[in-house]
Amino acid sequence: MVVSILDRATSGQRLGDEEALFLFEHASLALLGEAADAVTRRLHPENYRTYNIDRNINYTNICVSGCKFCAFYRPPGHPEGYVIDQPTIFQKIEETIELGGNQILLQGGLNPSLPLSWYEELLQAVKQRFPQINIHGFSPPEIHFLAKREKITVEEVLRRLKNAGLGSLPGGGAEILVDRVRKELKSHKVDTEGWLEVCRTWHRLGGRGSATMMFGHVETFSDRMAHLRRLRDLQDETGGFTAFICWTFQPKNTALSHLRKHGAYDYLRTLAISRLYLDNFANIQASWVTQGAAVGQLSLRFGANDMGSLMIEENVVAAAGTRFRTSESELRQLITQAGYVPRRRNVFYELVD
Repeated sequence: MVVSILDRATSGQRLGDEEALFLFEHASLALLGEAADAVTRRLHPENYRTYNIDRNINYTNICVSGCKFCAFYRPPGHPEGYVIDQPTIFQKIEETIELGGNQILLQGGLNPSLPLSWYEELLQAVKQRFPQINIHGFSPPEIHFLAKREKITVEEVLRRLKNAGLGSLPGGGAEILVDRVRKELKSHKVDTEGWLEVCRTWHRLGGRGSATMMFGHVETFSDRMAHLRRLRDLQDETGGFTAFICWTFQPKNTALSHLRKHGAYDYLRTLAISRLYLDNFANIQASWVTQGAAVGQLSLRFGANDMGSLMIEENVVAAAGTRFRTSESELRQLITQAGYVPRRRNVFYELVD
C-alpha cells in the first residue's frame, strides 16, 4: 500500500489525508525520500537550487503569550526584556546590505507597550532609508495581537502596515494548527482559525507570505496531517503562500525541556511527506538552522528545492541552545555538492544573482 500511495503522488495525483497519515505511520525513510525527490524534480526540473540572504531582526523579546515551547521571550517587566531602537535596526540593515542581503525578517514578541503607530513609524523609516530592502515582517500572531490591542480589524492592521512598507508576511506562530495542541502548549496567542484568517486577509489584499510547521512536541501524526490539510486548503483558496518550511521543536531552556528532541530521521520523513501532500506549494525550504548543514543539504533530496536563508542573525532557535551557522560560500558549496547550481533569490522566489 505504501508503494501504491507513493506512485500516486509521484505521478501528480493529490493524496488524501488517510493516505498521507498512512505514510507517517508505515513508510520507510528511503522510500519517502525517493518519492519526494521525484516530485521535487517534476516541479523543479531546472538544474539549480536556491537560497537567499537576509537577517532575522527580533525587535523585542517582551511577550505576554507565555508559550511553553519558547526559550526566547521575557514577560513585561523582566530585566532581560528589550525593544531595539531604530538606529540599531538601521545598523543591522546596513550590515545585511553589505553582505548582499535584500531583505530583513522582522519578528518579535506580543509586546503590549508597542502601539500600531510604533510599527508604522519603523516601517516608514526603514523604507525611507533602504527602499531596496524587502520587509518580511510580523507573523500572524503579532498581527492578530495588534488588532486586539488597537480594537480594529485584522484587515485594517494589515492595510496600514502594507501602506507603511510591509512587503511580505512570514508564517511564524503556526506551530501546529490544531487548537487542542495549542492549548496544551499553553499559548495565549491566536487560535487556528485566527492564524489562517490573518493569512487569508493578507492574501486577499494582494500580499504573499510563507507557511510553517513546528513539530516534535505534544502533537500526534494526525495533528501534523490536520495542520498540512489546513494549509493546503487555504492555498487552494488564495494561492498566496510562497513556500512551506517545517522544523523540529528545540526543547532546551524551555518549559518542555523534559521532552525528547526529535532528530534528522523524523525531520526528513516529515519534510518528504509535506512535499508529497502539499501539491499546491511551489517551494519547500530546508531547515539547516535547526538541523545543521549536512541534514540541510540532504533535505534537497527529501523534498526541498530551497536551502532557505543564510540567516545572518538568528535569536529564537539559538535561545533554545541550537546554534548552527554558515556562510554564503558554504551554503553554495552544499548546494553544489548535492548536484545543483546554487542560485540566489528574493522572498518571492525570483532569481536575483
